[in-house]
Formats: sequence, C-alpha cells, structure tokens
Amino acid sequence: MKIYTKTGDQGTTSLIYGKRVRKNDVRVEAYGTCDEANSMIGLAISFLKKETFVEKEEFLRALYEVQTLLFHVGAELATPEGKEVKWQLKDSHVSELEEKIDRLDEKIPPLKTFILPGGHPAASAIHVARTVVRRAERLAVSLDHINPVVLKYLNRLSDYLFVAARFVNYTLGYEDIKLHD
Repeated sequence: MKIYTKTGDQGTTSLIYGKRVRKNDVRVEAYGTCDEANSMIGLAISFLKKETFVEKEEFLRALYEVQTLLFHVGAELATPEGKEVKWQLKDSHVSELEEKIDRLDEKIPPLKTFILPGGHPAASAIHVARTVVRRAERLAVSLDHINPVVLKYLNRLSDYLFVAARFVNYTLGYEDIKLHD
C-alpha cells in the first residue's frame, strides 16, 4: 500500500465516511491541530525517555493515555455532521483528567506568579502542546453539532499540560521561569 494517494493534490481531503472538504475547512484545522498537539506530546515523551525519576512510568503512561484520547478527539472532529461517531469521549474521561491534574498539582509548589514556558526540553514541548491544544479548542468551538465533552476535554487538557510541564521541571530540578515586570 502506498502512503500517497494523490487525492489531496487539488486542496481537498476526506473526512471519516469519505466526505470531501477543503483542507482549510475548520473541521480539518481542528483535528489537524489535535494531531499537532499529539506530536508535541510525543516529542516531550522522547525527551523524558533518557531521564530517571521516581514516577516516570506512571507519568509516561498518563501522557500516552492523553495521546490516545487526543487521537480519538481528532476522530470525533473528523466525523462529518450527521454521521455516527464510532468512539465518543465521555465525561468520565474529563473526570480522569481532573484527577491527574489534582495528583500532579499536589506534588509541585503552589504557583504564586505567572510563569513563562521553558525549562527542561520536555517541559518546553509540553508547554507548546498546551498552547496548541488551546488553538484546537478555539477551532472546535466554531463547529456545530460536536460532542460537548470534546470541548470540556480540550479545555481541561490544556490545564493538565500546564501542570504536567511544571511537574517535569520540578521533578527534574528546573525552576519555573517567573515573569519579570
């Protein structure tokens, strides 16, 4: 099977179920942005592979779970209006993410000021993923008839990624970069 199909050479692509749309369609932008965030999380994981810390396996497993769910979010966004979504995000996924946020937040110092993205390369990649998720959320809001849990999940995911970046920095001995006046 060849990786290229040439079907997109005229600026269109297929959604799930085969509906053709322009590549700049907001639906394509939304799921493509989820893919972009997913790739940044993958980059962060690659930076963490060589690191050693007590909760590494649990933390990486959580990031892999996020990647999987983000892939499913993309699939939901790639499903045209009026078509059945084969796998839907549920409120329980949002609750699980909130639990992950709370667990990580307990392990890091309280935030007393605004911080700048940066620190360890993995934390920096997670910060980029966070901002990309925010963009995905802004795009998804533009879509009609999507699972409302998708919006909740994307909103919460950016919070999780913020805390996850701080956790990486704290765990690996990097200071948060405080905003200077």
